Amino acid sequence: MGKIVVFGAGGRAGRRVVEEAAARGHAVTAVVRTPPEQRVDGRVTIAAGDVTDPASVAATAAGHDAAITAAVRLDVPAVDFYTAATRALVAGLGEAGVRRLVLVGIGSALEVAPGRRALDDPAFPPGHRAFALGHVAQLDVLADAPLDWVVLAPPVVFLDEAAERTGRYRTGGTAPLSPAPTSFSYADLAVALVDEAESPRHHRVMVAVGA
Repeated sequence: MGKIVVFGAGGRAGRRVVEEAAARGHAVTAVVRTPPEQRVDGRVTIAAGDVTDPASVAATAAGHDAAITAAVRLDVPAVDFYTAATRALVAGLGEAGVRRLVLVGIGSALEVAPGRRALDDPAFPPGHRAFALGHVAQLDVLADAPLDWVVLAPPVVFLDEAAERTGRYRTGGTAPLSPAPTSFSYADLAVALVDEAESPRHHRVMVAVGA
């Protein structure tokens, strides 16, 4: 099995990714901002790291085969965070020699028509727009990145933290899935993310993912 480093491992998506990757036999480094201590728990090594710091990314990613990021900050502007984090990931992973990067995106950044994203709709909730634009800024950074990356964008629905893993999901293109999913679980999002880390199917593109 391989070695996967997971940034944002303390969040709802990140925790599921760590569990999924470890269950498949991968050695996992779970990177969080402030762990109680650095420790090894079975196949999982919990480590402190800052996804916005290239040196920290390089140090925690060294020796791994792929990286997955589900990192998020809600206490700073989304555009600032996602821009800084993506630049740090590109630089740090490059230094560490990790070529594959899988990122969690957002469904509202998908195109509902050529050149028009869901977040461009005048009816799109203003309170969610700034966060969605952070993910768009992330894509702008990735456009010229010398990495093999993919962004998986889950649907604009409630992501169910309690739902059981089914192991089933669909992927599409840069438009929302049709028919649109009515729900999607964090557990199955994690399945899709780990699948792309261990057996890449999409390259240098954002794709929709859902039930």
